[in-house]
Amino acid sequence: MRLKTWTATTALLLCALPGISQARDTALYLPFDKVVQQMLAEKKLDGSVKFYLAGVQPRGKVSVIQPGAVTNKKTNAFNKTDQGACEWALQSALLTLQDAARQANANAVTNIASYYKKNERKDASTYECHAGAVIAGVALKGDLARVD
Repeated sequence: MRLKTWTATTALLLCALPGISQARDTALYLPFDKVVQQMLAEKKLDGSVKFYLAGVQPRGKVSVIQPGAVTNKKTNAFNKTDQGACEWALQSALLTLQDAARQANANAVTNIASYYKKNERKDASTYECHAGAVIAGVALKGDLARVD
C-alpha cells in the first residue's frame, strides 16, 4: 500500500513539472523617470549622479569615462505586482550604476538602454523589465560620464 501511495505522489509531481518549467516571462515597458524621482524624494539616490536614457541629451559637455557599464538585477516577485517588482529591480540597478559612477569619478550615467538578455532596447522614457511568477529582472547598459 505504501508503495502505491509513493508511486501516485511521484506521478502527480512529475505531471506538475511541465507547468513549472514553462514559467511566465512578461515583458513590461515602464516609466523610468517615475522611479528616479521617487528614489530622489526618498533619499535613496543622493542626486550626485544624474541618469539619462538613450535619446535624452544632457545639457553641457559630456565626457565619457567608461562606456558600456552593465547591471543586471533581479528581485523576488512573489506576492508583488509586476510593476512593483519591476520598480524594485530598477531601484537596485540604479543604485549599482550610481556606485559605479562614483568609483569612476563620473557625475552621470548617459545613453542608458535596457539590456535584457544582451538585447539592447533604447527608449527616451521607458525601461524594459521582465516579470515572472517568482522573479522580476531589469538589465541596463549605460556610459559613465562627466557632464560639465
